[in-house]
Amino acid sequence: MQTAPRSAASALRVLEALRNRPVLSVREASRRQNLTFPTAAKGMETLVGLGIAREVTGRQRNRLYVYDRYLAILQEGTEPL
Repeated sequence: MQTAPRSAASALRVLEALRNRPVLSVREASRRQNLTFPTAAKGMETLVGLGIAREVTGRQRNRLYVYDRYLAILQEGTEPL
């Protein structure tokens, strides 16, 4: 996060939303963190650029983003035997 100081505050707020819900749209992140849509989109863009979040839909609109590392932690120990 230190590599992107200008948008770090919004990225941190979007990251907090991703911690609460690891699969999330920008619209939902903006609603949960009381951010404008453009601010949340910029924060999500920063997280994607840093490799923290990943877009999974491949669409132009209504994209969903995933916090992969967090999901990996949640799935630890749940592999079938």
